[in-house]
Amino acid sequence: MIETPDWVKHAIFYQIFPDRFARSRRLEHPPGLQLKHWGSPPEEQGFQGGDLLGIVDRLDYLQELGVNAIYLNPVFASAANHRYHTYDYFRVDPLLGGDEALRELLEEAHRRDMRVLLDGVFNHTGRGFWPFHHILENGADSPYLDWFIVTGWPIRPYSSDRKHPANYAAWWNLPALPKLNVENPAVREYLLEVTRHWLHFGIDGWRLDVPQEIKNPAFWRSFRKAAKLANAEAYLCGEIWEAAPRWLGGDRFDATMNYVFCGAALSFFGGRTLRKYRKRHLRLEPLNGKEFSRVVRRMIEVYDWEVAQVQLNLLDSHDTARALWIVGEDESALRLAVLFQMTMPGAPCIYYGDEIGLSSGDDPLCRQAFPWDHPEAWNRGLLRFYRRATHLRHRYRALRTGHFEELGSGERWYAFSRQLDEQRILVVFNVHDRAVRLKLKLPAPPEAPFQQRWPWDEDGRCWEARGNLLPLRVPAREALVLVDAG
Repeated sequence: MIETPDWVKHAIFYQIFPDRFARSRRLEHPPGLQLKHWGSPPEEQGFQGGDLLGIVDRLDYLQELGVNAIYLNPVFASAANHRYHTYDYFRVDPLLGGDEALRELLEEAHRRDMRVLLDGVFNHTGRGFWPFHHILENGADSPYLDWFIVTGWPIRPYSSDRKHPANYAAWWNLPALPKLNVENPAVREYLLEVTRHWLHFGIDGWRLDVPQEIKNPAFWRSFRKAAKLANAEAYLCGEIWEAAPRWLGGDRFDATMNYVFCGAALSFFGGRTLRKYRKRHLRLEPLNGKEFSRVVRRMIEVYDWEVAQVQLNLLDSHDTARALWIVGEDESALRLAVLFQMTMPGAPCIYYGDEIGLSSGDDPLCRQAFPWDHPEAWNRGLLRFYRRATHLRHRYRALRTGHFEELGSGERWYAFSRQLDEQRILVVFNVHDRAVRLKLKLPAPPEAPFQQRWPWDEDGRCWEARGNLLPLRVPAREALVLVDAG
């Protein structure tokens, strides 16, 4: 029997790239520390000084947005602004405020019934990781030699010559990212202790970076066991870009970052303006309603229902271009995709700044600073839309845990229902640039009219079925959300 954390089914996540979200005036850095100007071009790769206290200072904003869970990109000590070059897994980076700032963030988030997910980078480290540095200093005499896979001497940690690449295993052959030898029992135990340490510290789960590159299923089973013993409700989410049922059978992860969802949503709702964009396994091409229907069915049916309810449903991330850019700045496409997020099984995840209209190409461009000092640049209408969409999901439990059933699809429309006990909700999307009329076939005649809950400007309007057929008019580039009034 597969069990997943119940709280995730009711969560709306907000992904934060810590260096670029918010600076806090409460964090005092050592004199003379030089940070880049807030809002500097993200491709410059410097440190702009976002920190964990800055997130604490913005928790009210996140609550108003409807967020009740935060996913943080790596926070451990590192020599890179993205902090995937870890050099101390037991220490929060001092530029982010150190362990004390994480403690305050956890306490304040938990006081608001918000959860916090950390990013675990266990496949590779940074050059500054102490066992690797020990090898740099001691060569083959280092007792930590088997923590890595060294293939030649002298070791070349800064090689940029293709004819003489790094002579040790490294992520994508980048010398700055030596790969850990997880076949070594000492390495496995070290990583499991990292896992336990931060869960005991108070975090609510892990997002695991490139887990498929650790070719040791036993390690991930041990990881799950250690994590769940430390916190039975810990959420374990792997960065796997395609369908991954063998990873979600109850012995490894609870969920994956659902890039299948991302690709399907942007391809259908943004089909008319979609840019030519590919990233890893993310393939975007226009879909009609029938094609979209097939992708959605496979996406849900490939997993146990417990898993489907906790998949991390995202539209973009720090690893992709922003969703608004991908759909060619078509705000109606983004709105439809967001409403799809908020009405489907799985936990929605908002990438920081999407809600105010941030738009940019692939990373590092998508890692820009949040423009707190320039609120005039915010898309206020879009922000109101996000708040209403999250409110809709929080209002109806059926949208979070209700049974999912597809009701039909056409060239430009798609419909499904969510049902929990006696509450039934119908969701109908129209991606056409003009209104569509249709007769939606229901499984059985309803006992009462349906009340409209979206669009908001017609809240409460009633729609009556004729037998098991429900005549509807769906406005152009819009959706209807109807609640069984019975």
